[in-house]
Amino acid sequence: MGERRAALITGSTSGIGLGVATALAKAGMDVTLNGLGDAGEIERVRATLAAETGVVVRYDPANLMDGGACAGMVESAARAFGRLDVLVNNAGVQFVSPIEDFPIEKWDAIIALNLSAAFHTIRASMRGMKERRYGRIINIASAHAHVASPFKSAYVAAKHGLVGLTKTAALEGAQFNVRCNAISPGYVLTPLVENQIPDTMRAREMTREQVINDVLLAAQPTKQFVRIEEIAALALFLTTPAADQINGASLSVDGGWTAQ
Repeated sequence: MGERRAALITGSTSGIGLGVATALAKAGMDVTLNGLGDAGEIERVRATLAAETGVVVRYDPANLMDGGACAGMVESAARAFGRLDVLVNNAGVQFVSPIEDFPIEKWDAIIALNLSAAFHTIRASMRGMKERRYGRIINIASAHAHVASPFKSAYVAAKHGLVGLTKTAALEGAQFNVRCNAISPGYVLTPLVENQIPDTMRAREMTREQVINDVLLAAQPTKQFVRIEEIAALALFLTTPAADQINGASLSVDGGWTAQ
């Protein structure tokens, strides 16, 4: 077990995070999952991934809204595997509202989960990665890390901040073979996005197809959702020697959204 790379992926019980965890496990890394959901379903996901890949798959229920819990999760993963080589900050939440009506508690929660949690996990990981002279940190940002949309003030602010955090960590780790990069997807049909569709249908009096084509994919020139497998493949690539000189980058996977 000590010879294998070890990875921790937040928000990895479903969606993009689970896709990334699956790709890393299939590449031979031991993984720690983290996220919300039904306990029985999470155990099924964990056991299935372990059985299919032959690596060690563990689950940590840490509350990412708590900085101390974030640090504890990192320390626990490092103890379990003897090291932590790859950290993927993926957990996120969304809320849509005009700024003047935006609930303060929603702002605080989105900043805490989408931005501060990444700071806490990076902070807890960096010293060990520097000492071992190896680390790969990948932050799942968003097209909204580069452009804004109305009514998403907290999410846009958090994702812009995450790219800034990525650049800073990249500079600090550069001479220690610690790389930090962001992946900035466009719309991926994850549970987070799926949950927005019914509300938008009601608010705009649209069909599901109209919401997908005229709202969600309006800014993506390919008119296609980004696939989870595409994000996972890029994350895996960033852990390989071929990506050693990619550092402090925000790699857009958005069908051309931010090219406009």
